[in-house]
Amino acid sequence: MFKKPLGNLKTSAPLRNSDRRKLKQHIIQAFSLVPDVGEELVPEGLLSVKFNTYTDEPGVAYLGPGGDPLWFTLGIGSEDIIPTVYTLWKKPDLIPFLSTPSAVIPVLIGGADLMIPGVVQHPPSLQAGQLVSITEYIHHSTHIGPPLAVGHMAVDSDVLSEAGSKGKAVFVLHAWNDHLFDMGHKGNPPDPWEMSHSTTNDQHSTEDEDVTDNDVLKEPLVDALSSHLEQTQLDDPAPKIELTKEDVSSILHDALLQAMRTTLSGSQASALPMPASTFYSAYILPSRPAQSPSQPSVSTPIDIKHSTHKSLAYFLKSAEKQGLLKLKEIKSELMVFSVATSHADVVAHRPYLSLKDVALRNEKRGQREEEERTRVKELEVTELWKPHLQSLKFFAEAGFDTSTRYTYADIKTVLDKYVADRQLVNAHDQSYINVGADELLQTTLCKSDNPTNMEFFKREQLIERLSDKMQSWYKICAEGKDPVLKKGQIKPISVVVKVRQGRKATTLITGFEPFLLEATALAEELKMRCASSTSVSPAPGKSSGMLVLVQGKQVKEVTEFLTSQGVPKRWVHTEGGGKK
Repeated sequence: MFKKPLGNLKTSAPLRNSDRRKLKQHIIQAFSLVPDVGEELVPEGLLSVKFNTYTDEPGVAYLGPGGDPLWFTLGIGSEDIIPTVYTLWKKPDLIPFLSTPSAVIPVLIGGADLMIPGVVQHPPSLQAGQLVSITEYIHHSTHIGPPLAVGHMAVDSDVLSEAGSKGKAVFVLHAWNDHLFDMGHKGNPPDPWEMSHSTTNDQHSTEDEDVTDNDVLKEPLVDALSSHLEQTQLDDPAPKIELTKEDVSSILHDALLQAMRTTLSGSQASALPMPASTFYSAYILPSRPAQSPSQPSVSTPIDIKHSTHKSLAYFLKSAEKQGLLKLKEIKSELMVFSVATSHADVVAHRPYLSLKDVALRNEKRGQREEEERTRVKELEVTELWKPHLQSLKFFAEAGFDTSTRYTYADIKTVLDKYVADRQLVNAHDQSYINVGADELLQTTLCKSDNPTNMEFFKREQLIERLSDKMQSWYKICAEGKDPVLKKGQIKPISVVVKVRQGRKATTLITGFEPFLLEATALAEELKMRCASSTSVSPAPGKSSGMLVLVQGKQVKEVTEFLTSQGVPKRWVHTEGGGKK
């Protein structure tokens, strides 16, 4: 359940004293504890935090004052409070335990359920669905390993003792070193604890019922471990639960209340009246509860055919008698005219995770994944400068590499080192550099016809002047492609709106070639995106680039498309779009 990171993790909030007392009382009753133990396991300063599992199942974790998760619930409004291994380490006998060989423990921690062949010890009266812990079996010892996992029984304990039984024994909810455990201080399990005499007598071994004082439990057979690992890899299906007709009717009734409380309480109620069959398929069936992965699966279809109702009409008419909705038969077709969303049963209904909720979440997840797949990573555009002509002499005599292409930051580093080595900082104002005091620097940065026309420069002016004396280059890196390194100064893509012949406007795009865009493909994409005609022609002037023309004022659409292709927004220059 927590083998992957928690999603939608909220900020933890202190639990009110009244809520803590209610939680403590609930835990004391649920686990038959004395008040002092309840106070220890539900201490003051408790925090609560909401989360979603990797299967999008909502839950709440209760953290101790030190940050360790002590209890958690799964499902909307669930009252099934479950202890974490941190809590079980404080009180190992809080819930019944099953033991398993040490080699199985890594498999459980990796997210697998406990299989029947891997069970060595178990109590004789466990029921399917009962909460249990899983410990490491210590052979030839009266000690029990610390609890390392917690989950629900998949079968009754009688099944565990049957020869040749296969399948899952425990649906694991939480384990040591999973992502819920990692919310706490982490750490290693405590030392094994001594089994009491009653505990020893209560536990059964799947290997040998003949237990002596000197050999409390026999060492598990190797083939049992192998069988467990084999079944874990095959992932045998969990046992199915058969529902009675009364159970199905109750679930359908709750689905009707769920639809009325959630979907039909808003604007969708205006869709009424509608045929009963449409109402059933559009609102009731999607509002059935979603099956939790942590619970045994249900094999009985939850529909009208498997309920106590003879037909859909009979089901809806029984709901009408309760005052939940109003029906009317028009031309032999049963219609749902209205729903009573303020009915006491609807108001008292506690919403749960429905099939519709799961479908919507899966759809949103699919959309996000699709967006991630189609999203293009932003291009890395780097301006570079290489020593050239007049600046070449400066880099050579100053002892710097003349073949390197320097970034703007690199040029600043070069000048800072040069100025510091020659103590050229102005004594009266350190923001200025005494250029006149250094012949090489002065002849490099000043005009050749008047090298002494400037004595002082600010640092930024030095960088700008030196980069102007160097040869311009640029490098563009795109994900999945080889870097493009070219000589010349890169300029932003120009997106300009021009109005001709009165009110006829066109959008002109030029300078896109350095950003790995091709004119024909760009025109085709913008034709569909802007729903407008496009054309391609050579750009005016001496440039060898192309011009893409789009009919209409399309600055916003063009800019959005360019950025979606990875072009950084600062490298798109627009004019005539209505906003600067």
